[in-house]
Amino acid sequence: MGLKFLIPLFLSLSSFLFLSTAAIKIPSAAGITWWCDQTPYPEPCKHFMAQNKGQFFPKHKSDFRKMAVKLALERAITAEGNTKALGSKCRNSREKAAWADCVKLYQETIEQLNKTVDPSTKCTDFDTQTWLSTALTNLETCRTGFTELGTTDFVLPLMSNNVSKLICNTLALGESNETDHETGAYYKGGFPGWVRPGDRRRLLQASSVRPNLVVAQDGSGDHRTIKAALDVAARRSGSGRFVIHVRRGVYRENLEIGSKLKNIMLTGDGLRYTIITGSRSVGGGSTTFNSATVAVTGEGFIARGITFRNTAGPQNHQAVALRSSADLSVFYRCSFEGYQDTLYVHSQRQFYKECYIYGTVDFIFGNAAAVLQNCMIYARRPMASQKIAVTAQGRTDPNQNTGISIHDSRVMAAPDLARVLGSFQTFLGRPWKEYSRTVFMQTYLGSLVDPAGWLEWDGNFALNTLYYGEYRNSGPGSSTGRRVRWRGYRVITSAAEAGRFTVANFIAGRLWLPAAGVPFTAGL
Repeated sequence: MGLKFLIPLFLSLSSFLFLSTAAIKIPSAAGITWWCDQTPYPEPCKHFMAQNKGQFFPKHKSDFRKMAVKLALERAITAEGNTKALGSKCRNSREKAAWADCVKLYQETIEQLNKTVDPSTKCTDFDTQTWLSTALTNLETCRTGFTELGTTDFVLPLMSNNVSKLICNTLALGESNETDHETGAYYKGGFPGWVRPGDRRRLLQASSVRPNLVVAQDGSGDHRTIKAALDVAARRSGSGRFVIHVRRGVYRENLEIGSKLKNIMLTGDGLRYTIITGSRSVGGGSTTFNSATVAVTGEGFIARGITFRNTAGPQNHQAVALRSSADLSVFYRCSFEGYQDTLYVHSQRQFYKECYIYGTVDFIFGNAAAVLQNCMIYARRPMASQKIAVTAQGRTDPNQNTGISIHDSRVMAAPDLARVLGSFQTFLGRPWKEYSRTVFMQTYLGSLVDPAGWLEWDGNFALNTLYYGEYRNSGPGSSTGRRVRWRGYRVITSAAEAGRFTVANFIAGRLWLPAAGVPFTAGL
């Protein structure tokens, strides 16, 4: 992700948006060809639809969208099989590392598409758009791994397929989701409906919660390692909330909390005392995706009072402390410590409350729909000649409902940077992908922020298609008088426009985890 130069993307996405069926006249004999012509990528749509015998003619966009998702799922299953078969063709450990990520990411893409088409899954249009956005992000992440390890010449071309284009078509067929998603009955006590009553009590009174398991390095708990406790959680019956309390200590573990481990809650003794640390990095031969000290995919994950750390250092480039691909994941009073690529908000809907994030280059990055509120964001001293970028958001399709929203937080220099503040430039973000989307709202910006505010990724790349916004920020770095003049940048003056990126709208709910004395605000 932090590479300065990238090979051309496999997809050259336009800003095509599917026309509402209310705005166009549907021919009475509209066939598959007509419907496919309404999508960004009509040719693969026509080609693969034609192979399905007995296909009916859809009368409504919603019917055609179901067909399009099923088609993408069928092709993804085929692509996963083909990808698995390429393992023996990998020529070295770096190709093998990137390939292994791709196998996992194709499997997770199939999970997302399955969930979208499963008639037993109760979901909204917003849920569907989130899962399809994740499916597309997974495939982009697969390709990125080969790029960053410098192994794009052999195995990656053999994986070429049309699955990403077919998913783009399904995204274009979705409804606009940038409206108020709340319903009065959905929320209780300031928490979204998926946070169960017991979890609300646990979050607010973690010290009095009776955990399912206790981890302690001195042997006073049920297990000495977090991994051992997670293994027990994986064998439990059902998928109800499972609480693991991790007592104070430095735990040198690389953890993966997979998609089958749902509703896991990790509580610590506080971010100063319970620390999970690792040192994987791209410099050490990992992909960015696999460098994470802790990686979470299981839906409904909650962490409270824990530090996630990567100690690889700036010289090893991309080195992730935490990667979340978990839908409806919450991090409360946690800390994320690293240098380049510290916090990987990879995909799905995520909420960070009263957290600390430390890093240098692109240290909050990814393609989730992520809201950070009341967080302390600290830029650290980078390597010589490096420029600091707080964010690098990775939206590749204009229809993905993703972005990074930083609200009511503080951006400041860590002590090591504060001592040499004049030697390095710090920017709010740079566009990792073509439709990169990030907003800073009502946030304190310290004097470290460069007057230009934002940094190019590579020349003019994405400057017209990105969406970068600032709304009523404060502090010595908040003046917008000398900001960049890119077409995609804007000083937001409308509360309605800013409201699209609040917890009530951007991640479909008031994802606050209130504590005593913290104001409860769903909007701005």
